Amino acid sequence: MGIREFPGGAPRGKGIATGMRRSPDVSPRRLSDISPQLRQLKYLAVDEAIKEDLRWSRSVEDLSAPAGLSSIEERILRITGYYGYQPWAARCTREERPRDPPGPAEVQAPAGVEAGGKTSRPRWTCSRARLKKTLWGVAVVLCVCASWAGSTQLARLTFRTFDAPFTLTWFATNWNFLFFPLYYAGRVCKSTEKQSVKQRYRDCCGLFGENGLTLKVFFTKAAPFGVLWTLTNYLYLHAIKKINTTDVSVLFCCNKAFVFLLSWTVLRDRFMGVRIVAAILAIAGIVMMTYADGFHSHSVIGIALVVGSASMSALYKVLFKLLLGSAKFGEAALFLSILAVFNAVFVTCVPVVLYFTKVEHWSSFADIPWGNLCGFSLLLLTFNIVLNFGIAVTYPTLMSLGIVLSVPVNAVVDHYTSEIVFNGVRVIAIVIIGLGFLLLLLPEEWDVWLITLLTRLKVRKKEETAESGGDLNSGPQSRGRRARPSFAR
Repeated sequence: MGIREFPGGAPRGKGIATGMRRSPDVSPRRLSDISPQLRQLKYLAVDEAIKEDLRWSRSVEDLSAPAGLSSIEERILRITGYYGYQPWAARCTREERPRDPPGPAEVQAPAGVEAGGKTSRPRWTCSRARLKKTLWGVAVVLCVCASWAGSTQLARLTFRTFDAPFTLTWFATNWNFLFFPLYYAGRVCKSTEKQSVKQRYRDCCGLFGENGLTLKVFFTKAAPFGVLWTLTNYLYLHAIKKINTTDVSVLFCCNKAFVFLLSWTVLRDRFMGVRIVAAILAIAGIVMMTYADGFHSHSVIGIALVVGSASMSALYKVLFKLLLGSAKFGEAALFLSILAVFNAVFVTCVPVVLYFTKVEHWSSFADIPWGNLCGFSLLLLTFNIVLNFGIAVTYPTLMSLGIVLSVPVNAVVDHYTSEIVFNGVRVIAIVIIGLGFLLLLLPEEWDVWLITLLTRLKVRKKEETAESGGDLNSGPQSRGRRARPSFAR
């Protein structure tokens, strides 16, 4: 019960309200008229639970209001319901609206309305957290662009003295073993909760199910991704031997379109017309890139290798989402380290076979450019670390922009270090593929956001037109008329 009876024989609140009620045409003149009833109010108490439930009720709305908003008489009459008193009707006569639970429009209205009902332009504010996230995004974009373009150029430089793309892929993949140790070291430095390596490993094994990482799970859920990882990197590196790095980097951007097509058909993701257009642009760019060199066998093979690499990358991402779902940072780090274990245990035999069969043969181990191999592996590791963990400090869209920005960087380097010819067809193909990649970065609700933006711009234009017309027609008399209500109050 919201109103209870205290010792001393005081009646309940319901009796008070009933006993004091008169006809609606009678109104109180002074507090002394109801002094007997006021003496009984000190025995009344309202439970806190009832106050919480009736927070927006008109009967108790001014109990916690600041001083000056309503008089003592109004509060007493409001509680007791004396003489059929209706506070909302009285307040409306003073040109004040009754307090109702604020809706979305009422919450946003004060931001664009000034005193006197005059609308003002919204002020764009940038919080410190958003500014910090944007600055981190710029740093991440530069890091992704530099690491991806640098690894591509360093791989091309390595093949001048070390013609072994599969061996380079195997060597660089082994560096993925550092993912989980680096993640654990960062967590120990940042988190106050101390966990052993074994405990953290068990927590991250939740990605593979309730039983964790078993031998069956390793071969069914980890080994296929190890094969796809190796094929993606090998086809990409082998294509660098055939065509220039600019074409390789821009054609690899088509993997975003392949991811959408596979997600739409396999994962039944939402259909978006703009992404279909982006996929068509990617395919058209591939054809135009092939036509740019005159359909020579050398360039056709290189383009086919890059498209195969982009397809393997898209298949890797879609299968990961289909079989494993989404992964946390620790789970992703553990998974990439497991891929390195698979590579070291089961793929090591392939470079050995290629070496003895003279497919990838080098004269002696002393002639191997270890500096280039380690530099390429380090840049590729940095690229994967930033791409997988950069979402913790910035927006995912900004990270994807780094891959697109690597295309002009490779073009500038190729212009000064190789005999690439930027004819009209090649430039148009690069622009078309880049445009398709950017269209794929649009969020799913981009059309709703665009309509909302256009509506706001249209409303703002109308308000500015109305304000300009009002300022022209206003004069000293109209300003004086606007000031009269404030004096009347």
